[in-house]
Amino acid sequence: MSAPLSSKLPPFDPADPLGIDDLLTDEDRAVRGTVRQWAADRVLPQIADWYERGELPGIRDLARELGSLGALGMSLTGYGCAGASAVQYGLACLELEAADSGIRSLVSVQGSLAMYAIWRFGSEEQKRQWLPRMAAGEVIGCFGLTEPDHGSDPASMRTYAKKDGGDWVLNGRKMWITNGSVAGVAVVWAQTDDGIRGFAVPTDTPGFSAPEIKHKWSLRASVTSELVMDDVRLPADAVLPGAQGLGGPLRCLSHARYGIVWGSMGAARACFEAALDYSRTREQFGKPIGGFQLTQAKLADMAVELHKGILLAHHLGLRMDAGRLRPEQISFGKLNNVREAIEICRTARTILGANGISLEYPVMRHATNLESVLTYEGTVEMHQLVLGKALTGLDAFR
Repeated sequence: MSAPLSSKLPPFDPADPLGIDDLLTDEDRAVRGTVRQWAADRVLPQIADWYERGELPGIRDLARELGSLGALGMSLTGYGCAGASAVQYGLACLELEAADSGIRSLVSVQGSLAMYAIWRFGSEEQKRQWLPRMAAGEVIGCFGLTEPDHGSDPASMRTYAKKDGGDWVLNGRKMWITNGSVAGVAVVWAQTDDGIRGFAVPTDTPGFSAPEIKHKWSLRASVTSELVMDDVRLPADAVLPGAQGLGGPLRCLSHARYGIVWGSMGAARACFEAALDYSRTREQFGKPIGGFQLTQAKLADMAVELHKGILLAHHLGLRMDAGRLRPEQISFGKLNNVREAIEICRTARTILGANGISLEYPVMRHATNLESVLTYEGTVEMHQLVLGKALTGLDAFR
């Protein structure tokens, strides 16, 4: 028999309508609180100005502060990394992206792409050389896979590394690279005579340059760059010995996509909260607009998708912590959560009306940022095809 409804049920919490906090440990909540407070102190007071100016000033200071929080390479172990759980890393991504997608991108590219590549595929010497300083935020990393003509098809990359005696000589270009212009080390993937290999490239190596990409209307508070490699000569030990073939970079991308599953819900939460607050104070026809049925319907639908997405992210985090998370499941999460986050932002904009386009509110900033998040690290179409192949057993990529 089912237990009778208790007269001591906890009150309904609009911020946590499903009681998801009950699934978190005290340590999970402490991590979340620490990152949320840092973002409130260091990012939120200035992010609208940074976004409007199209820059992220003091990025190296921010990186060092994030390092002191243990947020860089957060779920990695050893070499100065925090060794946090996947769920804790996800909660950190959610709080960072609730501030701005550009801040979460800084952390994701540093920890889940550049650091993860070295941690998973690098030599012991490479790990000791780079990871402690990257975990502390003393060295910023970037990850060079996407090319100007090859985004969703990285196997066709043109960047090439050729052996020359005991050295490697690297030539090519990478595009849309977060952190590129401020990085001290670039993890660059290139074709070789033996297949695709990864290289840890110090960015002060002659022939390497990283001009910053300007005139963006998304991720404006983020450093986005092109990587140019013109006869970059690297020693033999620059190659990552544990990766050969496309599986290496794709494994890194899976690790980073997991953070996006959580992070996109942070952007969605910020927009939902802005719309909810606005609906309680904005009056039309003699009462707050939150009292009208159409507004309440919008808020209810937004809340349902937001908290379903957080539940999905938490479920995937538990699977990652148990070593049971498949790449197809990460595609499931990124496809759903980013798509729903954009819809939540757009609905929030309608509740705010004309004020929704103002930088005094976070809604339009998050909406434009999510247009980039929707595309990078796998477009909607790519994740649909990943799931389609998994469901049918038939490959539609070619």
